[in-house]
Amino acid sequence: MPAPRSRPSCTRWRSATSSRASPAWSAAPTSPSPRPDPVPPCRRPVALWALLVLLSVLLAAAFEWMRLAAALLLGPMLAGIVVAAGLAPVAVPRPLFWLAQGVIGAMMGRVITLPILSAMLRDWPLFLLSIGAVIAAGMALGWLLARWRVLPGSSAVWGFFPGAALAMALMAEAFGEDIRLVAFMQYLRVALVTLAASAVAQLWGEGTAATTATDWLGPVDGAALAGTLAVIVAGVGLGWRLRSPSAPLLVPMVAAAALGDAGVLTITLPPWLLAGSYAVVGWGIGLRFTRTTVRHVLRALPRITVAIVVLIGICGGMAALLAAVSELDPLTAYLAMCPGGADAVAIIAASSHVDMPFVVAMQTGRFLVLVFTGPLLARLVARHALPAGRGAG
Repeated sequence: MPAPRSRPSCTRWRSATSSRASPAWSAAPTSPSPRPDPVPPCRRPVALWALLVLLSVLLAAAFEWMRLAAALLLGPMLAGIVVAAGLAPVAVPRPLFWLAQGVIGAMMGRVITLPILSAMLRDWPLFLLSIGAVIAAGMALGWLLARWRVLPGSSAVWGFFPGAALAMALMAEAFGEDIRLVAFMQYLRVALVTLAASAVAQLWGEGTAATTATDWLGPVDGAALAGTLAVIVAGVGLGWRLRSPSAPLLVPMVAAAALGDAGVLTITLPPWLLAGSYAVVGWGIGLRFTRTTVRHVLRALPRITVAIVVLIGICGGMAALLAAVSELDPLTAYLAMCPGGADAVAIIAASSHVDMPFVVAMQTGRFLVLVFTGPLLARLVARHALPAGRGAG
């Protein structure tokens, strides 16, 4: 009689998804050494993925109803946290995660247009000073959080970079940081900044317009979609060959911006493709959480929230100064200096009586500066924040 098969263990999945961040968390002297998470018994993968998809749809729909920024990413990310920390860990295949990054990169490249770049070049001293001031404020607060050991290493710095939240989280992981912590900080900042910007727009402007329903099955130019997908796949493949950690995101972004501005290709990304890519990236982040990570995140939440509110206040003061020394109205200056997220700020600006091109140019310019200088700045700040003899995390 053959011996009964042993039940498969989840230990290898737990170690693969949680090993990167555990040393950094346990290095914090203010927190006790975390006890290892109990390894739950494996469930059927099909049932786990079905539950993950269902929970993602429900949470994303709830966030959309609440008009929360990035709802289609936050829903799957929170669902991934619930499944990984509460039931059993599963993993998103790495090639699929790279392709989803490529779609996000193409979406970012689509908004980098020649009019925005020309506006930045025309008023480059103003843009340079304003962008530098907001980045410096975020770096200073990230330095304090790293210095006080609220978060490990340069994760605090990446978390306070006021650029595109998803891009900063993906690039942080590419350069060795914990994507879970960075994504948590970035999207908490996006939520608070969006609330503050909406309130200011209601007070000073006409408020925000009602959101329009998404046409999920609308007509799509098949040739343009095929060309866009080819650019994404080729860009991700080239990035993999270049062995550059952030290439799966940046190569499609640069290619989409160049081809779109040259009129060679109309970058076409239907809503269902974007939603699927958001879900894959959200799962890729959320499924890496463990119960230990969730406990530490909740413990650090009050101090991180205070730091974000301080950043919003500093940027509000800079906006008042910008409005005083330029011909901009106060609302335009405030939206331009908002520390992210660029997409939510752009939606608010589009529904208010402001200088829309200036706001979009300022937000895009800050994102581009951080894309190319973020890794260097994060390492520099973390090196000076940590005591001698300690690593950057």
